[in-house]
Amino acid sequence: MKISGVDIRPGNIIEYEGGIWKVAKIQHTQPGKGGAYMQVEMKNLIDGRKTNVRFRSADTVEKVRLDTKDYQFLYEDGDMLVFMDTDTYEQINLPSDLLGDARPFLQDGMQVSLELWEERPISVQLPSQIEAEIVEADAVVKGQTASSSYKPAILDNGVRIMVPPHIGSGTRIIVDVYEQAYVGKAS
Repeated sequence: MKISGVDIRPGNIIEYEGGIWKVAKIQHTQPGKGGAYMQVEMKNLIDGRKTNVRFRSADTVEKVRLDTKDYQFLYEDGDMLVFMDTDTYEQINLPSDLLGDARPFLQDGMQVSLELWEERPISVQLPSQIEAEIVEADAVVKGQTASSSYKPAILDNGVRIMVPPHIGSGTRIIVDVYEQAYVGKAS
């Protein structure tokens, strides 16, 4: 679907110069002389390059719709991750760097969503929150108020996060995967 250059919004996936780009930021500029334009910061979803492009209202770009499919994580094979299509039981191998900072939160048997462009996986979405166990937490400092102070803790996957003072080692908590932040105690 073609859209005008000034109708581009953050989060849009567009086709530009033969690649697939995700729009990160936009800035609409209307100079005193000449026509208005949209300054667009975007990231290539295939190779990770970033670029800034100026689109005028006369420019058109192709807006891309990605297909989403549910997969289950099976196991790690070197630096490759093996996923299984939950409908066809077909397995695919993807590089672990496709997950970025969320990689340590991937658990055996976890249900994930793969975003596909022309049948090619370009990103893996984990659930936004997972349950994890704290394996190490600093001791509570006497006199700290519980309302605003947090202490460092290490999860069972090796990730370091900040938790409230009453949370100790061995406690199961809920963690926001993409913010890497404490959400609450697991029930």
